[in-house]
Amino acid sequence: MLWELRQYHIRDGKKDEWVRLMEDKIIPFQVSKGMVILGSFTGEEDENIYIWMRRFENESERERLYKEVYESDYWKDEIGPQIPDLMDREKVNVTRLEPTPLSPIQ
Repeated sequence: MLWELRQYHIRDGKKDEWVRLMEDKIIPFQVSKGMVILGSFTGEEDENIYIWMRRFENESERERLYKEVYESDYWKDEIGPQIPDLMDREKVNVTRLEPTPLSPIQ
């Protein structure tokens, strides 16, 4: 398995709008393509942080799903144009993770 922890910096005052976009459009669309979303979170003390986790079977699945999602017309025409107003893409941090032997998430 391949794990991805994605951390975004949401623009000031845009947290609720960003969460709606994620929960109403981005996550359902990605799940419909086969991505496994493990969870999404906002910062309790930091209004500008959004974190979510995804899981892939392997690198080839990740590459295939990235292509299906991010190169789709729906992403390019519907979702993509909304992102710059809500999230600072310069501050995106993606960490690929490997669970430890006793981690409940495997």
